[in-house]
Amino acid sequence: MKVLGIGSRILHADLGKGVITNVSSNQYWVTFMDKGLETIDIDTDFEVIEAVNNEVDTVSFFDVESSLVAILQKWSDATQRVAIADKWKGGNLILEPGEPGMSNKEIPINTFFHKIVMVRDRIRVMEQKINSSKNLDDQEKIDLQQYITRIYGSLTTFNILFKNKSDNFIGEKGEK
Repeated sequence: MKVLGIGSRILHADLGKGVITNVSSNQYWVTFMDKGLETIDIDTDFEVIEAVNNEVDTVSFFDVESSLVAILQKWSDATQRVAIADKWKGGNLILEPGEPGMSNKEIPINTFFHKIVMVRDRIRVMEQKINSSKNLDDQEKIDLQQYITRIYGSLTTFNILFKNKSDNFIGEKGEK
């Protein structure tokens, strides 16, 4: 049995994709994308996606974790963890139709909040893609950035849902 080196990528049937961040005599320390840091026995059954053959701990756990976070933020549309304001936890959003005889629609506010955060994060990804585009000239980038700023401004109503002000939508300053 060959021991994998730090930085090797594996696929575990139960834990998913992960990167080996440390090796001991009988265990791998693996940071899994969905489960975080786990230790598994060296003889555990898993698929090797990419083997690294180094025998020295050349990468710290912090470096691996920082790299994984940066990669996930850059290449996925996974949302960052954003806290909902305490007063809204466990609450419901009730939509009451104006027509008589129609029933209300009740949505858990956490579900609604998650969708607002996803919209915000996807706008941010779009903003990054616009700013890094090689196909747009500077004026086109400025024009599109102004539209994005207006979109953020339209969404400021939802700022009451955020626990931290740093997560708020910010539109154009000084506009009424």
